[in-house]
Amino acid sequence: MTTTTAGPAGPASRPRARGGAAATAAVVGLLLGVLTNLAQGWLPGAWQQIANSGAVWSTVAFAVGAVLYREVSAARAALGGLAAEAALVVGYYGFAEFGRDGAGDLFFPLVWLAMACVAGPLFGVAGHWWHSGRDARRRVIGLAAPAGLFGMEGLAYAWKLHHAAQAWACLALFVLIPLLMAATHKQRAATLAAAAVFAPLAYAVVELPLQALSA
Repeated sequence: MTTTTAGPAGPASRPRARGGAAATAAVVGLLLGVLTNLAQGWLPGAWQQIANSGAVWSTVAFAVGAVLYREVSAARAALGGLAAEAALVVGYYGFAEFGRDGAGDLFFPLVWLAMACVAGPLFGVAGHWWHSGRDARRRVIGLAAPAGLFGMEGLAYAWKLHHAAQAWACLALFVLIPLLMAATHKQRAATLAAAAVFAPLAYAVVELPLQALSA
């Protein structure tokens, strides 16, 4: 009996692998977009805003970069994050249009799609940096990105919306993400410190302009 040993994947298989990961990211984003729209009808009161918050949406791109693109380049992780985040926006507003009473004006879908084109690649790379394990500084920055974004939303809930429970929930995630997901005590401290810088910076760069658009 002759045993055949499979060799390394050839060049033709690599585009298929890339396309498969991107397609998976897009399908995950699309389904979660529909789910977050549905969750607005399931969650009580002000908790409905948690379902489609920027921090929650960005964790999708972060997870895609960490899970689907761990062993590839950061550039490919950025494309995967973009696919997931753009599909999430399409899923959310697509369901609003065809499954509810309509998405209304195209202004905010286009605003969120534009933000997805920025946040998707950034958080796809953040997830890749955190999980690739090649550089301790990148692991810290990658993990501080979602923690800082939840910190930003905690600030928004506390100062702008005055929803205390939601503010505490976001601030708890701001602390728990570094504590539970960082590898060492040194990395936990560094991630918390970086997230503490990212949170007010993101509030100034992201949240304040969005509040101005909503006014």
